[in-house]
Amino acid sequence: MILLMNPNSSAATTETMVAIARRFLPDVTGWTAPSGPELLISMAYLTEAAALVAQADLPPALRGVIVSAFGDPGRAALAARLNLPVVGIGQAAALAAAAGGRRYAVATHTPGLVTGIDALMRSYAAAGYLGTFLAEGDPLALSKDPQRLDAALLCAMMRAHDAGAEAVIIGGGPLGEAAERLRPLAPCALIAPIPEAARLMLTLLEGTP
Repeated sequence: MILLMNPNSSAATTETMVAIARRFLPDVTGWTAPSGPELLISMAYLTEAAALVAQADLPPALRGVIVSAFGDPGRAALAARLNLPVVGIGQAAALAAAAGGRRYAVATHTPGLVTGIDALMRSYAAAGYLGTFLAEGDPLALSKDPQRLDAALLCAMMRAHDAGAEAVIIGGGPLGEAAERLRPLAPCALIAPIPEAARLMLTLLEGTP
């Protein structure tokens, strides 16, 4: 069993992310943070979520864990605790976006997380990273309006592409459905973090005895 951990407290978001991951990993089950906000929009929230993930009671018979928030909160601590693959969606997206030496960027709707996103991207794939491009609007309001969210993210992608990005990551676990909706409209390669995390998990499991 693969556990997809949602570090925010929205069970509905967990179900959506699990459904995306199951297209690649059929034995995925979900975990939702027992407390905290429904959307991580600040570095303080991300820090609190990291503690919840790192200290979580996990079910037996796990083959791997996906931490499904773009800042990968608690991933490193959990990986140190467990003797199995622990993948962060930010980690997987950065590696996929930078593949082949591509210049890449992140498009997201959470300005309060830019510092953490930039640090995470540079920790995995600094070469070619052009930065974070923000969707205009309040993140909570955008999250409740898919049409506005898609339009704002597409504008951010266009700005990233104009700045030289050959690949753009849609930066956020809760943005998984938006990433799929935007794929046909993307001006360059669109990187969806949850599918990339599932692919990375499959690769790691294939190398596990």
